[in-house]
Amino acid sequence: MGEVSTKSSGYKEYVAGLLAGVATVVVGHPFDTVKVKLQKHNTEVGGIQYRNGLHCTARILTTEGVKGLYKGATSSFIGVAFESSLVFGIYSQTKKFLQGGVQSSVPQPQVILPSAAFGGAIISFVLCPSELVKCRMQVQGTDSLVPKSGSYRSPLDCALKTIRSDGVTGLFRGGMTTLLRESVGNAVFFSVYEYVRYYMHLRLNNSSSDPNNLTDIGIGILTGGLGGVAFWSAVLPLDVAKTIIQTSPDKSSPTNPFRVLNSIYQRAGIRGCYAGLGPTIVRAFPANAAAIVTWELAMKLLGIKND
Repeated sequence: MGEVSTKSSGYKEYVAGLLAGVATVVVGHPFDTVKVKLQKHNTEVGGIQYRNGLHCTARILTTEGVKGLYKGATSSFIGVAFESSLVFGIYSQTKKFLQGGVQSSVPQPQVILPSAAFGGAIISFVLCPSELVKCRMQVQGTDSLVPKSGSYRSPLDCALKTIRSDGVTGLFRGGMTTLLRESVGNAVFFSVYEYVRYYMHLRLNNSSSDPNNLTDIGIGILTGGLGGVAFWSAVLPLDVAKTIIQTSPDKSSPTNPFRVLNSIYQRAGIRGCYAGLGPTIVRAFPANAAAIVTWELAMKLLGIKND
C-alpha cells in the first residue's frame, strides 16, 4: 500500500490487514445486510418487494430490531478479517516482488493490477464459504422467501446443514463468481487508491502546508472511500449473481454468473442487475475508508514505512 519499506516486515502487513478487516465489518455489515435482502427479494418473483434501501432498513428494524442488521456478522468477522489480512498482505508482498526491490514514487499499473488481482483471486477461496453462510443467514427474516423449514439458527448451523445436504463442495457454490468479483474488484480498488493517494500527496508537497497525522487520516478516508465506491461500481452485477447463486435452495439452478445475470435482466432489466446499488455505494465509502485509515495507522504503529 503506497510505498512500503523494503525491510522484511513479514507478518506485520498481515496483522495490519486483519485490523482493517475488523473495521470494515463494524462499519459496513448493516449496509451489507440491506444490500443482500434487496438483491434476493427484488430480483425474484413472489415475496415482498422493497422500494429502496431505506424501506428495507425500516422493515428490518421494525420486524427484527438492530440485531437484524447484524445477521451473519459472526461469519463475516471471521471471513473479512482473514480475507483483509490476506489481501493487504499479499498485495504488499507481491508488489514488492514485482518491483524487484526498486522503489517507485509513481504508481505503476503493471505492478498494481497483477498484485491486486492475484490477492483477490487468493482471498476468493476464503470469502466464498464465509459469504455463502453470511448471505443465507441474511436472507432469512420476516419477509424471507426462504421456507421456515430451511432456516438456520446460527452460522455454524448453516454451514453444517449445507455440508450435510450438498457436501463440503456446497460451501464453495458461487466460487467462480466470487473469484471474478474479487480479482476485478481489487484491481480497480488498489488502482484508485494508489493514484488518488499519489496525486493528493503531490498536491500537498507542492503546497506550503506540512503533512500531519490529521492530513494522513483525511487522505486515507478519501482514498479508501473512493476505492471502495469504484470497486463496487465495477463488480456489483457479479455480486448480484453471486447472491442469487449462493442463496438458491435448488441445487440444480445455474451457477454461471452470466447466465444468471441474463435471466435477471430478462425479468428485472438493468435495475435488477444493479439491485442493492444504493446501500452498497453508501456502505462502500465509510467501510473502505475505515479499512484504509486502520491499515495505514496500524502500519505506522508496527513501524512499517508508508511514504
